[in-house]
Amino acid sequence: MRTIRARAAPSKAKPAATTPDWSALLIEAVTKPGIIAQAYRLFWHYSIGNQILAMFECMIRGIEPGPINTFMGWKELGRSVKKGEKAITLCMPVTVKSKRHDLLSDNPKTTIAVGDGAERPPETVSFTRFIYRPHWFVLSQTEGKDYQPAQLPDWSEPLALENLRIQRIPFRHTDGNAQGYAVDRSVAISPIAFMPHRTLLHELAHVVLGHTEELGRMDDDDSVTPRDIREVEAECVAMICCSSLNLGGGEFSRGYIQSWLKGQTIPDRSAQRIFKAADQILKAGRDQHEDPAGASDQAV
Repeated sequence: MRTIRARAAPSKAKPAATTPDWSALLIEAVTKPGIIAQAYRLFWHYSIGNQILAMFECMIRGIEPGPINTFMGWKELGRSVKKGEKAITLCMPVTVKSKRHDLLSDNPKTTIAVGDGAERPPETVSFTRFIYRPHWFVLSQTEGKDYQPAQLPDWSEPLALENLRIQRIPFRHTDGNAQGYAVDRSVAISPIAFMPHRTLLHELAHVVLGHTEELGRMDDDDSVTPRDIREVEAECVAMICCSSLNLGGGEFSRGYIQSWLKGQTIPDRSAQRIFKAADQILKAGRDQHEDPAGASDQAV
């Protein structure tokens, strides 16, 4: 089986605080068996993008993969960072404040309503940016009190459907080859689907990625993602979720993705959308009380 081609191999990338090549990172992750599952097991309370970033940085730098935390986070757990250890880089949200006239000068098309009946906005506005900073250390880089890792939470389909506000409906397709389909915010899975869990995650991905919403606006062709990209994005999401949850089927996903790519690369924007959608689906199926609070989410 051919492997999906990427623009660059992340194994050659330097662990610097710069924006990663998300396309290459995705390709590397889905073509190396076990990488996604191990990353999810160790870093499940971080976003998918940060999980993969942390895993590959450990591999590149020869660090034993393990739980990660900030310098102060480890200190609160009774552990200290070993002398000479360098932090790994992840994505973190930062709140930025800007004066109104600065925001308008940077974005000429931005308009702010003022005058009769309009509330004058404050002199400054706040918004969130995502930046890459070396603030995290792996367990093997620390010493001190014994560490008790958090238990990996179960993933629940009913909980995921509820949190994503997606309904599972009876399968009514007349095509015997159809495994499942998604319409608006509903998904249907054939009772004789080859791998029903993989099909479910694929159809959930279509909804979360906004594909079904796009198809409802067929009068605007420019807003509809091409079918080959839709299928590649949805199957990549399904593959990441299946790998994270140890559900198998990776070899079938790779074949499906390659058949739609036809030798092309995955666009960087699609890679970012894939990571974000997979993250949403996995988080939706977990008990929110089990997810530790913190600024670990990444908008990619």
